[in-house]
Amino acid sequence: MRSHLLNGATAERYRRSVTEGVERVAATIATTDRPFTGVTVDALSPRIDEIDLDRPLHDTAAVLDELEDVYLRDAVYFHHPRYLAHLNCPVVIPAVLGEAVLSAVNSSLDTWDQSAGGTLIERKLIDWTCARIGLGPAADGVFTSGGTQSNLQALLLAREEAKAENFADLRIFASEVSHFSVRKSAKLLGLGPDAVVSIPVDRDKRMQTVALARELERCAKGGLVPMAVVATGGTTDFGSIDPLEEIAGLCEQYGVWMHVDAAYGCGLLASLKYRRRIDGIERADSVTVDYHKSFFQPVSSSAVLVRDAATLRHATYHAEYLNPRRMVQERIPNQVDKSLQTTRRFDALKLWMTLRVMGADGIGALFDEVCDLAAEGWRMLAADPRFDVVVQPSLSTLVFRCVPAAVTDPAEIDRANLYARKALFASGDAVVAGTKVAGRHYLKFTLLNPETTTADIAAVLDLIAGHAEQYLGDSLDRAS
Repeated sequence: MRSHLLNGATAERYRRSVTEGVERVAATIATTDRPFTGVTVDALSPRIDEIDLDRPLHDTAAVLDELEDVYLRDAVYFHHPRYLAHLNCPVVIPAVLGEAVLSAVNSSLDTWDQSAGGTLIERKLIDWTCARIGLGPAADGVFTSGGTQSNLQALLLAREEAKAENFADLRIFASEVSHFSVRKSAKLLGLGPDAVVSIPVDRDKRMQTVALARELERCAKGGLVPMAVVATGGTTDFGSIDPLEEIAGLCEQYGVWMHVDAAYGCGLLASLKYRRRIDGIERADSVTVDYHKSFFQPVSSSAVLVRDAATLRHATYHAEYLNPRRMVQERIPNQVDKSLQTTRRFDALKLWMTLRVMGADGIGALFDEVCDLAAEGWRMLAADPRFDVVVQPSLSTLVFRCVPAAVTDPAEIDRANLYARKALFASGDAVVAGTKVAGRHYLKFTLLNPETTTADIAAVLDLIAGHAEQYLGDSLDRAS
């Protein structure tokens, strides 16, 4: 079995095996004509259940054939222009090349003696991102597994900086449409059930700063401790961007840690046209970015950045076998000193390869394209009497629902939209997401593929309307 270990003696076998895999994936992508096959759980489960993992096939080609049957053929392909659902982007080729390199070398980014140049590359990219944000000369950060971990670490730092004697007194302020990870983080950090104060949003789904000011004042007068304000630079459901400048002013007034969850909107940091939409982010104490959302990187690729590198000490623990304290005096750079994780992939290499091949302007131009597309999609929806669209997009998300002319019952409209989404997914012709607005079911386009066109949007809208009408027609037939 040693022939399967990657080393100098097996380098040629590695080349052949990886080439076989790449060719299989390339052929599948080249011939994929829809984002999904429509396969069901009940159809796919038996094919996987019948595989005996204790009886290997001993042949790469045979394993790839099997993989074709249980995964490749029926995967949901984000690269397809009619995948319009979640915050999943198509990936750029330089990043995929970086993924292949980092997987083979398999550096672990916790300590210098496991990564060497990998440590310095990650630090360079952190510095680059901090400079793009404008956090200042004392800024720092570290790569994470995703926005949820980045938000957790940022709020951990905020909790420690608040220096509260009783965690039950701590309060976090976030808009009612902020990411669920804010509440999840509060629970993981041992805060009370009332720790997260939900701030209402305006008609554009942006945090109401008047309401925030009122809650901050109430917190101070009530003897509670304002721990953090979480402003969102691109909400998951609406792509809305909170008024960052106004929020920053309130945070300074009340001495509160300001965190900006820009997991989605971080693409604006490279934008050639829309960078000003995220003005005020430079005043944050911490920022979450997800390169695997709007920098067109493979999962996972995220980071948490802080204005003051010293605050990262709250995540620092020293182990004699790994990162003893003497290494700090010896100026040995260990990224585990900043991270919640120990073993950690060299995900930074993907972004490094992307920047070195395409440049930041190349990434920004792609993100600008999807923002432009969303603006055009909004105009289409606003002019189409079959649909009700919620807000004009700040990024690349559209939330809407089909409103058939002959139906006035909101519950029946809900059911028609739910049916349309499920039917569309089952057909495999397109994939869209769903959410709730004011308790009602809506559909959602998250446009992250520059290859998607207005013709694709129009075609998917027609499909949605057709499925909704079919449901309503069948419903009337059943009732008669």
